[in-house]
Amino acid sequence: MPRPSGSAIIGPMDPQAIKALKDLLGREGFSQDQAETEAVSFDSARKGPPPEAVARPRRAEEVARIIELANRFGFPVFPRGAGTGKTGASLALGRGLVLDLAGMNRILELDPQDMVARVEPGVITSTLQAAAEAQGLYYPPDPASRETSTLGGNLATCAGGVRAVKYGVTRDYVLGLKAVLGSGEVIRTGTRTVKGVVGYDLTRLLVGSEGTLGVITEVTLKLVPRPPAKATLAGVFPDLETAARAVNGLLRAGSWPAALEFLDRTVLRAVEGELPFELGPREGALILVELDGSQAAVREESGQAAQVLAGLGGRVVRAGNDREAEALWAARRSVSESLKKLKPHKVSEDVAVPRSRLPEAVRRLEELGRETGLLVAAYGHAGDGNIHVNILSEPGEEARVAEAVGRVFRIALDLGGTLSGEHGVGLTKAAYLGWELGPLEIGLMKRLKALFDPKGILNPGKIFPPDEAD
Repeated sequence: MPRPSGSAIIGPMDPQAIKALKDLLGREGFSQDQAETEAVSFDSARKGPPPEAVARPRRAEEVARIIELANRFGFPVFPRGAGTGKTGASLALGRGLVLDLAGMNRILELDPQDMVARVEPGVITSTLQAAAEAQGLYYPPDPASRETSTLGGNLATCAGGVRAVKYGVTRDYVLGLKAVLGSGEVIRTGTRTVKGVVGYDLTRLLVGSEGTLGVITEVTLKLVPRPPAKATLAGVFPDLETAARAVNGLLRAGSWPAALEFLDRTVLRAVEGELPFELGPREGALILVELDGSQAAVREESGQAAQVLAGLGGRVVRAGNDREAEALWAARRSVSESLKKLKPHKVSEDVAVPRSRLPEAVRRLEELGRETGLLVAAYGHAGDGNIHVNILSEPGEEARVAEAVGRVFRIALDLGGTLSGEHGVGLTKAAYLGWELGPLEIGLMKRLKALFDPKGILNPGKIFPPDEAD
């Protein structure tokens, strides 16, 4: 079986390959300038050594040609969107070519009758959302990085976001795509129709594969009608475990929010200045709820949600208008950056547990903080059990942080959960893959990798644990 990585892609890029790339892409599309390579050597959580070169194709045909050259000359290719990921999936680690797809940013089609959009991978998430809403349509996936993240990057990690509890995640909106495999072959997968069950579902296989199987060059996305009304309210609780129980209370009551988020005491400290209301001295957790639908349904469900939150011990704060609602959501979107004010170092992990185990998960995370002496902050998508765990530390505490990360993963798995709800595996979780998946499952994935990418040129070092040859 061909290895998905190995000696064929170790070493500097061949001068003939560099010349061919320059001829193909020109000065604007190819660079080895230090400033250019440094600019693509980071994601939102870490910095790595710069690649040898960066390519910025504008057309799918150029992507295919780049992959052909990589196969011929044996250099690795690291696909990249906007670099908003948190697991190192887009880092080149000092090798090969970063394939920056941000310039392929056209909305090729937006059809209000079929309710589909065809886009290139570099389209910013919020740009498509705005274009859809202008046609009375809605693209629900809503990651916190929506103003900067690209749709190609969203597909690569199967991004979720705050609306996943009601509307699902990115893969639920991908009808079909066009991609260049690691072999250099160009494939089209899926359909333009809502239904389609002809053959294996290659579309869903490529979504979430983190650029290790193919480079997506075009996507057909499903849109839905834009909901005519929304309501936002918050429930403020004395502690996170009580708030987590309120989440299950809301869902059991029959309302199904578009978004259902939670913030713990540490997170509230970080974003308190951004909130449109003051916190009481004994308030240590917040549930943020968004409901959407018809005017009548939203009015009824928001009233019901307020009753449930109050009945479970929460102080209910309603957003009286769009400005107040946006202030609440702006505070939620600012969490990741705001936490950096508390400690100089921050490690961000995302795990998911069954909703029924959320109270136990947050209790054990609080115990982890007390036992390690580290500042452990938890927030995220309570409606689907997706917890963002941030471990905040001082210099010199790296060993304790590494131990705490492993314990976070053990907590999630012990409760029937998963190592990642939406950030993917990338580089940082590769060593833990075997904690969740068995050797047969990992072996099958490696065989698929070798089939799609026989020479191991696409994003080597990601997802799978490194071996001695790597």
